[in-house]
Amino acid sequence: MADFAALRRLQQEVIACQRCPRLRAHCASIAATRRRAYRDWEYWGRPVPSFGDPQARLLIIGLAPAAHGANRTGRIFTGDRSGDFLYRALHATGFASQSASRSRDDGLRLADAYITAAVRCAPPGNKPASQEIAACRQYLERELGLLRRLRVVVALGRLAFDVYLSILRDAGVIATRSAFCFAHNRIHGTGAGQPALISSYHPSQQNTSTGRLTENMLREVFVQAQYLLKGSL
Repeated sequence: MADFAALRRLQQEVIACQRCPRLRAHCASIAATRRRAYRDWEYWGRPVPSFGDPQARLLIIGLAPAAHGANRTGRIFTGDRSGDFLYRALHATGFASQSASRSRDDGLRLADAYITAAVRCAPPGNKPASQEIAACRQYLERELGLLRRLRVVVALGRLAFDVYLSILRDAGVIATRSAFCFAHNRIHGTGAGQPALISSYHPSQQNTSTGRLTENMLREVFVQAQYLLKGSL
């Protein structure tokens, strides 16, 4: 069973984190200046906690909050087009109670799914530095230890894929990352007793606007996750 209290404490640590001065300064600046379309919003402007069902068997790992998405709303993958794509797919496959995520208090609930990120602060240019990724990795490591029912991990994008594999490598679960080739909707076995890993293109605007990732393609990732979860019962 998941340790609910420990997960809550961990998310409070995330919110209070000051490990990366560049990221904290960037998020604070965005929150202070705001975008014209969101002038009436009170931006979150802090590290963004994870979100979902503490008893989840499915873990979804993203890259980082968007400057005017989760950095504005305070909920991961909420308030931007990436989130629109993701939550429609999760709703269509039964993991989300509604197809849109607009704010922290919109009533959305996840069922058997938990969403986190490799980096918890919005990075300039959507590109966190290697030392910032390393500084944030401990939060994901600790979540993996607390989410004890996990059976499937979906890594959205190569960065999330690499960070997750680096955790497994350093824990001695896998010998090397080089044996794992990133591709869309590919299942990777990481050893007996370990969650299955599915790699997926990230639902970034760059990928969705060019057709590299369609709604059907992303939905099929979670159909695949459903299939794996049914097989683990």
